[in-house]
Amino acid sequence: MNRPDPRDSSAVADVATARRSASRLDQRLPTKASDSFEVCLLGTFRFRWGAEMLPAEAGGSQRLLAFLALQDRAMMRGAVAGTLWPVSSEDHAHSSLRSALSRLSDFSREAVVVTPLDLRLVEGVSVDLRDARALAHRLLDPGAALYEDDLGPGAISALSADLLPDWYDDWVLLDAEEWRQLRLHALEALAARLTARRHFGIAAAAALAAVRIEPLRESARAAAIRVHRAEGNPSEALREFDRYRAVLQSELGLEPTPGLRDLIADLQER
Repeated sequence: MNRPDPRDSSAVADVATARRSASRLDQRLPTKASDSFEVCLLGTFRFRWGAEMLPAEAGGSQRLLAFLALQDRAMMRGAVAGTLWPVSSEDHAHSSLRSALSRLSDFSREAVVVTPLDLRLVEGVSVDLRDARALAHRLLDPGAALYEDDLGPGAISALSADLLPDWYDDWVLLDAEEWRQLRLHALEALAARLTARRHFGIAAAAALAAVRIEPLRESARAAAIRVHRAEGNPSEALREFDRYRAVLQSELGLEPTPGLRDLIADLQER
């Protein structure tokens, strides 16, 4: 049977503190808190309650909220402490976790479930990364039902944002790279879907958003070239190819692949 870590003897006190804080907030919150809280990880870290931006947490507390939002499940206290403070001794990592919990603001405490064994966000707390990932997977699944907003400017904006830029913790970098790859594929798929619907303006915006994220990515340039060709702008297609060829030669000393050349071969012959 699982029991609280004896080295983390203040775990029960953490739980009691969280419960007292929640009780104090009951009269201040007009609705259930979990229905209004949002943890924003894309672009920069933000924590909101409805339309209100909540004050920034201290460093350790902010990292704790971000970590729990990324995991999307209950995490054992030892795993949280070891991940967030990997170069500290085990005792010091547990102490740092207790400090981060104690420094959470009243609103942040309301969004975190604290037990002697584990930590997690309250059920129903919104995380923008989860929504953006779901959007990306819908766009990549030919059989998925799309929402109206999935093909609008908001989708491009959501897929264009970096995950916690300027955070260099190992646990952030792995998720950031996974998100980068997923959103690049999703933006290219979005450009293709919009091109098929002849929504060329926003299709070009989606393709060029992928190009901005990774200028050396050939499939992103191919998406942009296909939009220009479908719209009847061969000169734009050729210019996009020439821009890509120049940056590829400058950065890597390489030439575009035959597959990309085939997209504009007939235009060059003319």
